[in-house]
Amino acid sequence: MVDVAGKQVTHRTAVARSIVSLPDEVLNYLVDGDLKTKKGSVFQIAIIAGIMAAKKTGDLIPLCHPLGLDNCNVVISLNEKQEVVIDCTASITAKTGVEMEALVGASIAALTIYDMCKAMSHDIVIKETILLSKTGGKRDFKRT
Repeated sequence: MVDVAGKQVTHRTAVARSIVSLPDEVLNYLVDGDLKTKKGSVFQIAIIAGIMAAKKTGDLIPLCHPLGLDNCNVVISLNEKQEVVIDCTASITAKTGVEMEALVGASIAALTIYDMCKAMSHDIVIKETILLSKTGGKRDFKRT
């Protein structure tokens, strides 16, 4: 692990995004802005999975510091291309950042959507997972 003993404690925030492309046979199950399956509400379960995963990032990624997050929020929406957009925001007041927590949260939410919808189609594509922004460390970052 990287030694963070000499770093300052600051408020740190990171936002990551995953995009999932769903075929029409899956989108046909869209009801009131959520996918309803035999397993339940896809987006609600994906939100919970993303938050749980972000909290476990230190256990999943070798040499990643275990962090007690101050907050984690996952928001799921559809864009103009009818793709599922998952935004995960993680924050903490600590000596190290939360980029990995936000990225893991968005990724696991996307994988949960795949898992819950694969019975309808295997033509689901997790297109990308990217860091949108981070603040509070040595240097801030914002994707343009």
